[in-house]
Amino acid sequence: MNYHEINELIIRRPYLAPCKIDIETFCKTVIDCYKNGGKVLVCGNGGSSADAGHIVGELMKGFKKTRPTEVHEKLQTPLRAIDLTAQNTLVTGIANDIGADYIFAQQVLGYADKGDILIAISTSGNSENVNKAVEIAKKLEVTTIAMTNSTGGKLKTLCDIVVYVPEHETYRVQEEHIAIYHAVCLAVEDTLFN
Repeated sequence: MNYHEINELIIRRPYLAPCKIDIETFCKTVIDCYKNGGKVLVCGNGGSSADAGHIVGELMKGFKKTRPTEVHEKLQTPLRAIDLTAQNTLVTGIANDIGADYIFAQQVLGYADKGDILIAISTSGNSENVNKAVEIAKKLEVTTIAMTNSTGGKLKTLCDIVVYVPEHETYRVQEEHIAIYHAVCLAVEDTLFN
């Protein structure tokens, strides 16, 4: 695997070099998922919820490239992705009727198909609702990718791929997560729409 976007990320942020192989694996896994007709689900809390929406925004329309489609001249070819934090009515209904720890797990059960990917974002690795979503994803044969801090918390024991950033302070972890998923989204788009 050799993605110039990830190489550039490491040149700009050399302290992420220990994460490079995991970031490349993250990237290749997403590319393979899309090549096989799958989709990506993303979840997280607080700032990581914003990151979930950000990732989906980069995938569902052109990020750096124009992705023409024959359907309509104004539309762009999407890479199917779902932000599990964005369904306010559903999220609050699940929280009220089932419990807040299950807001993402219930959606994974409803949306995920075998071969899809769940990107689980947690700056501590210990967000119970994120971890429960991963547990359900595993039962459905969905590949799980964690983006977390330097220790990984409980999430590191649950996911197939774990991208640790060498930070522990929440806002610093989030800063690195943004740089990483931007590089991944750019590499995915470049590979699939070259």
